[in-house]
Amino acid sequence: MHQGKVRHGILKGLVALAALLVTGSAAFAQDLLTLAIGQRGVWETSVSEIGQDAGIFKKHGLKLELLYTQGTGETQQAVISGSADLGMSVGTFGALGAFAKGAPVRVIGTTMTGGNDLIWYVAGDSPIKTLKDTAGKTVAYSTNGSSSHQTVLAFAKHFNVALRPTATGGPPSTLTQVMSGQVDVGWLALPFGIDAYDQGRIRFIAKASDVPHLRDQTIRVMVANANAFAKRRDVFVRYLRAYRDTLEWMYSDPAAITAFAKWAKISEAVGKRVYDMSPREDLNPDRLSGLDGVMSDAVTFKHITAPLTAEQTKELFQIPLK
Repeated sequence: MHQGKVRHGILKGLVALAALLVTGSAAFAQDLLTLAIGQRGVWETSVSEIGQDAGIFKKHGLKLELLYTQGTGETQQAVISGSADLGMSVGTFGALGAFAKGAPVRVIGTTMTGGNDLIWYVAGDSPIKTLKDTAGKTVAYSTNGSSSHQTVLAFAKHFNVALRPTATGGPPSTLTQVMSGQVDVGWLALPFGIDAYDQGRIRFIAKASDVPHLRDQTIRVMVANANAFAKRRDVFVRYLRAYRDTLEWMYSDPAAITAFAKWAKISEAVGKRVYDMSPREDLNPDRLSGLDGVMSDAVTFKHITAPLTAEQTKELFQIPLK
């Protein structure tokens, strides 16, 4: 009798343990997404990492592997080659050009409309005061097809000035080139450069929104590898849900500013300044704005030979993704 009770107890324990293991496996099973992200340190590019640190992506059954790049060129190459599932903050020009050339890419969301965070500057002792003073001068952008590239080309056209667009990589390397005299006008994305600006080492002379038609254009997007997207659409759908939830948290909880400041290695005061200069609607991943104008500019600046057809546009832009 006693042995039977013991056996029964052991059996119940084994069943309970098996159930716990199964439940635990289900609870901890997460789908992996590899992301290539341009320009670490920017409010816009912080969403995935600080959202993951806050546990938001885990709630959607996702684990993110993050790789930071110098900009659109590197980011998009990682996606096209399949070494990244998703590229963040890719210039819309770059996405259009890659798709038109047959690259396996799909745009599943947007990361920036308007470009309020893109600023051009000169060294504090530079004689250049405005963009109209840049004829024959080198004006920086990150990589070909990026939003900074798009903006510099738009500067030249809008202000009718024969400036010299120059690829300089990310903000840190660009600042070095400006301060050493290799480049006349640098570019940055906030919060980078705020300290140098406050110290008078650099002067801001322009921002992307100085070109009127850029103020309502979606200039950066999320680009998925088309093959990965076709096979794992549900994973990308869940990524967008987590991304939206993270933005909701970032714009409703002061703890997000603290998390961003720690991640970007800046003071909370600077983090708050960046937050105040980053309207939430600009980061809305479901907002695709001014696409006809973007395509027209992409043709003018030879990123594509002709605007995409309605069928091509529908294939490339999977927005909103639900």
